[in-house]
Amino acid sequence: MKKLLAGIAVFCMALAHLSAAHADTSAIPIDPAKSGCIVVNIRNINKPEGMLGVALYSSKQGFPDKTNRAIATQVKKISGTSQDVRFDNIPYGAYAVSVLHDENGNGKMDKKAIFIPKEGFGVSNNPKIKRGPPSFSEAIFTLDRQRTELTVNMIYL
Repeated sequence: MKKLLAGIAVFCMALAHLSAAHADTSAIPIDPAKSGCIVVNIRNINKPEGMLGVALYSSKQGFPDKTNRAIATQVKKISGTSQDVRFDNIPYGAYAVSVLHDENGNGKMDKKAIFIPKEGFGVSNNPKIKRGPPSFSEAIFTLDRQRTELTVNMIYL
């Protein structure tokens, strides 16, 4: 249990820095015939307060918590218990998404005692949380058409 909580805490603390990170995808040549958009439907947000950080990864390097390794990030103010985030002009390929709910907007993951996150988090495919954060292989999905939608269910411990 301690390994699980410590792993989740590390995952969540790093995701809290999403507002400071933003990957520049302008240098990536994009073929419009082989690119599309990814719409992330984020559900089960426990409070319509604070900020939502979403990171899109194209490899296991950095996933799920090193947002400087993400190919794109978005931060948006939460206005309800569900939010949609859209990534446009993404080349076809395999990706994974990580999400953080920074409820009080202080730019970090707040924790309860013993590193238990107070704020919500989630990843694509909604894998079961085991020992530490989910792996890229558990969260991977494929963009192979003009539009791919996925749902991320937020987890609150």
